[in-house]
Amino acid sequence: MSQTYFSPSHEYVRIEGDIAVIGITNYAQSQLGDIVFVELPVTGHGFKRGDEAAVVESVKAASEVYTPLSGEATEVNGALADNPMLANEDPEGEGWFFKQTIGDESDLSDLMSREQYDEFLKTNS
Repeated sequence: MSQTYFSPSHEYVRIEGDIAVIGITNYAQSQLGDIVFVELPVTGHGFKRGDEAAVVESVKAASEVYTPLSGEATEVNGALADNPMLANEDPEGEGWFFKQTIGDESDLSDLMSREQYDEFLKTNS
């Protein structure tokens, strides 16, 4: 069973075994509008928590995507290259951006649960 965490900058982290699946939240995609391009990280690239890992371009703006965890990119979602709208249609499912190793599990303690994130949205949007 996977567990999902959320960052204040509107990325999610879905833990699947020893791999983290990272993308933008439904709230983030709704604020961006129609996504027209996604620049994904290079597989094998190492990150520290908070590093810029990807860029999303929409009809409204370009926005950076930060990795909420330290680790190394192990896979990118190639389907986004052909259909960047996946990030709008199913952001927390098929529209994931990349997968990475979990370099430091303590990074998870700084992230929010779904309930905490929902409360965060109520008070910060």
